[in-house]
Amino acid sequence: MKALVVEDSRIAREGLVRMLENHPELDVIGAADHPASALLLIEQTRPDVIFLDIHMPGATGFDLLEKLDYNPRIIFTTAYSEYAIKSFDYHTIDYLLKPISHERLDQAIAKLQLSTEKQEIESRQPLEMNHKVFVKDGDHCHLITLESIRYFESCKNHVRIFFDDKSTFIKKSLNNIEERLPRKFFFRANRQYIVNLQAIRSIDEAVHDGFVLTLDNGYEIEVSRRQAIDLKNLLSI
Repeated sequence: MKALVVEDSRIAREGLVRMLENHPELDVIGAADHPASALLLIEQTRPDVIFLDIHMPGATGFDLLEKLDYNPRIIFTTAYSEYAIKSFDYHTIDYLLKPISHERLDQAIAKLQLSTEKQEIESRQPLEMNHKVFVKDGDHCHLITLESIRYFESCKNHVRIFFDDKSTFIKKSLNNIEERLPRKFFFRANRQYIVNLQAIRSIDEAVHDGFVLTLDNGYEIEVSRRQAIDLKNLLSI
């Protein structure tokens, strides 16, 4: 797990980095002494967790978090207890008061590991058809249910989602998406497409084995010969 330390005090910064060396599960990829330099490091390395001071010259740790385009886990390290409540407006794992003891740091990292394991378990659970998915198309945001998605199309490093009469791109692989979909409703037709079975209007034999699926919007998708066997088994009584 990639970790970054952001602390303006050199003594505190170097001390925390040394303490983190006792935790091989963390890879400390850098340390910054100011929010501006920290922002550059974060954009370059995308750490999973940030050990973040609050009071720093020119800006606070909260100011830094407001500039990020993703939500890393945060372990605050500060001498001020009065920001504890505000800290949990962010993806906060723990709030450590200086001076930080080894025991207290161990507790925070244990919480971090539990949070990571929980997220990994949840990310492997298949979604339900009524589950709402957030997707963004330029300046437009959509909150759509799985059942409204007709099919997914792989397009190099992105996947195009077709829903209702719209489509949009997300930066994920088709394999990653397939892992989250309920298999009794979504079918991998070939390397390029995943189809919502409820959107299929008809199934015809293809010229070179396999099938051709015609969706309720008239779009046709070929099912490879190998996948055709799985489709027949899936749809058989």
